[in-house]
Amino acid sequence: MSPERVNDAEVTRLLDAIFTRYHYDFRRYASASLKRRIASALVRLDCQDVQALEAQVLADPRAFSELLRFLTVQVSDLFRDPAFFRAIREQVVPHLSTYPSLKLWVAGCATGEEAYSLAILLAEEGLLERAQIYATDIHPESLRVAAEGVFALERFARFSQNYQLAGGKSSLSDYYTARYSSAVLDRSLRKAILFADHSLATDSVFAEMHLVSCRNVLIYFERNLQDRAVGVLTDALCRLGFLGLGSKETLRFSAHAQKFRELVPEARLYQRL
Repeated sequence: MSPERVNDAEVTRLLDAIFTRYHYDFRRYASASLKRRIASALVRLDCQDVQALEAQVLADPRAFSELLRFLTVQVSDLFRDPAFFRAIREQVVPHLSTYPSLKLWVAGCATGEEAYSLAILLAEEGLLERAQIYATDIHPESLRVAAEGVFALERFARFSQNYQLAGGKSSLSDYYTARYSSAVLDRSLRKAILFADHSLATDSVFAEMHLVSCRNVLIYFERNLQDRAVGVLTDALCRLGFLGLGSKETLRFSAHAQKFRELVPEARLYQRL
């Protein structure tokens, strides 16, 4: 179905109903993106219109779980945007190495690729044993997949290329075991990451962090929700902590911009003042 055929009023009712029934808040997500995703969900769930979709997801939690796959962004790679990880290795790690213990947060972690990328980077810099990585998302199935740390082996040719471009010091194959068509990431990486449910739309800060990465999440939010989310990320950072955003995201027009300096502008890496 074309997004143009998705009625705004029906979408509003659907999102209100989802918030009331399941306590997931998509009401301030960017409208154009939401309508595209709902249009795809209508086809997948065999619904003629948004009203039928609403009835189905309210009656069947399994249908809502399926809808969540469309409403949330669940696409990532190990070392996606290698320049970002190279900047962390070169510009941020020297600061992180001065702390006796570290806390890092990957917000909107999807199926965990970015959290594992950070774990590998920290391991190579001798920091993983003193680090706790929190990786959060609102999609339960994605969190389950992430915690297992098992990915399709065919993806690792691209992952390995990203890893080398990101300044990898070894071979990515050192961090996983191939089993048939799957790759199982090393237990030491999985042990360093705590996967948990958290919504930037409704939840608040849960710990003080030295580094927060929230990449390719804000672009799906409307401006007010962007400011709300950046406020949560800002409050989570310790003094002189670091914030990473996606390649198409910026703090330039944020209500919180004055609280940061651009550390590596081209990598969308900022430092809390």
